This record gives sequence, structure tokens and C-alpha cells, in this order.
Amino acid sequence: MSDLQHPFELLQQLASQCRQQAAGLPSQDVVSETWSGVGFRLAGCTMLAAMGEITEILHEPRYTALPRVKAWVRGVANVRGRLLPIIDLSRFFGVTPGAARKQRRVLVLDRDDLFVGLLVDEVLGMQHLPVNTFSTELPELEAQVRPYVVGAYRGEREALVFNFRALAHDQQFLDVAI
Repeated sequence: MSDLQHPFELLQQLASQCRQQAAGLPSQDVVSETWSGVGFRLAGCTMLAAMGEITEILHEPRYTALPRVKAWVRGVANVRGRLLPIIDLSRFFGVTPGAARKQRRVLVLDRDDLFVGLLVDEVLGMQHLPVNTFSTELPELEAQVRPYVVGAYRGEREALVFNFRALAHDQQFLDVAI
């Protein structure tokens, strides 16, 4: 019986042999910090929203038009038992929507006292961009859009970072009645 090894000793030998024969993992030379957001198209521009600002993304729901509201207020939709005001963001900025209805999506904001759906031309999905490509220098923008853009990620294509908090605190956006 002295020839038999204890099971624990056998496992230790096996682990040691595995470590000796294991190939090392490839080293990662450059680590790049990235910023993640949701990409969308609005008025012909590629925009980004920080991940924490968008609660969900919906296909354009059926909505009921409201009387005596501004033209950019599309109406109100019932989304899982909650009434969601639908705002056409392109029209709010005075731009004709540039996408077919089936491409359009609603970005839902649900923070503090604001629960609203913002209709955009198209959602591009999650975007992961290197932090070092961010710039606060803005390209030429329409005067109506400029107050809501905080910067841009530059690279193979430019994407503007949209500030939904600025929009949510804008009295012009909050005053929907005619």
C-alpha cells in the first residue's frame, strides 16, 4: 500500500504538471479606456446618449394625439400601463424627420419627474469609443441643437454627445401647450 499515493498528493502533482506545460496568455500591450453609449441618428447627425440616460428603446408605439399642444408633441402612448408622452425630437429642433417610419425609434427617459419618449430617426445600438477621442470642440451645428450637445467623439466618423439632462431642464421643451 505504500506505492499508492494519497488522492490529494496526486491532485497536487497533476496541478504542478499542468502549470509547467501551460502556455502563457498573450500579453495585452495597450489598454484603452472606453466610453459606452447608445448611438442614434437625429436630423442627419450621428448622436450618442450616455448609457445611464436612456431607460429603454421602443419601436414607435401607437399613440393618441393631444389637442392644443405644439406640433412636435406627437401624442401619448400607453406603455405597460403608464402614459408616455411621445415627442418628435426632429420637429422640436425644426428639422424634417429623415427616416422611414419603420426605422424610427423612441428613446425613453425616466428620471426624476420626467417620463417621456423621444422619437429619433434611427437607433444605431451600443457604441464603445476610446475616451481619448472625445473633444469639447463642436463642429458647425444648428443653433437649436447646440445647447444640447456637450462634445464629440472623433475618429473614423464623428458622433455628437447629446445631453438629455439639458433638454429635460429646458423650459421651452417642458412648455408643450399652445
